[in-house]
Formats: sequence, C-alpha cells, structure tokens
Amino acid sequence: MTDYPIRFFAEAADVRRLGEGMLGRCLAKEEWTHEAHLATCLWLIDERPDFDCAADLPAAIAGYNESVGGQNTDTAGYHETITQLYVIGIGQFARACAEEGLLARVNALLASPIAARDWPLRFYSAERLFSVAARRGWVEPDVSPILL
Repeated sequence: MTDYPIRFFAEAADVRRLGEGMLGRCLAKEEWTHEAHLATCLWLIDERPDFDCAADLPAAIAGYNESVGGQNTDTAGYHETITQLYVIGIGQFARACAEEGLLARVNALLASPIAARDWPLRFYSAERLFSVAARRGWVEPDVSPILL
C-alpha cells in the first residue's frame, strides 16, 4: 500500500470544525480525508456523549456522502464494516490514550498504527473487506481477531 505522510492537526478547533461540518453536511468534500474520518470519530467519542458512534455514524456518513454528490452503492460511498472496525479501534484507543486534550489525542491517534490506511487488512483479507456484504453490513474478520 502506498505510504502517505501523516497530516497532523494544528488546532483542536480544526478537528471540531471537521466533525461539525460532516454532521451538518456542510463540509467541503475535499476536506473529508482519511485523517478527517479518524479525527471526527475520536472527537465524537471524546466530546459528543450524546452521539453513539456505532449506531449513529452510519447514517451521518451516508448522508454526508450524498450531500456532496456521492452515492452509497455496492461499490462506493459508505462502508459498514470499515466504519464499525474504526469505531471499535478508535474507541479502544480513546480509552487507553494518556494524552490530554482533543488536539493531543487526535494527533496521537494519527501517529498510531490505527491510522495506517491498510490497518483494516490486519484483520480482513482484501476480498472479504471489499465485498458487497462488508460494505452493506458488518462481517467478521477472516485474518485475525480484533485484538488491539
């Protein structure tokens, strides 16, 4: 998999703006990066106890995708298994992270193994992870149990 430089955040306000923009469906599509996905999930866990990521994030992401002209199909858009895997992983990271403050916690997450773009492939074969079944619903890992 191609290596990408880590794009750390400079301000906690940038993380909050991304999360609020995604939820409000007003975030520019080009800002919804891999780092933005991860930072938004951690922001929701840390600062939005009213938001149940496992239950509420699927509709939020799917709605956001549609708001920027995307589609949620069998081959594009929202992916249930990847989303739920990151909710699990980022939730565990959040509980174990000793860093204080949203900015420090998000940047620590981005420097962690969870932020690697191929992290889901530690648990799933590409065939299973990128299947229609995995995109549409939760599928169990076929490579390794989710133990972080």
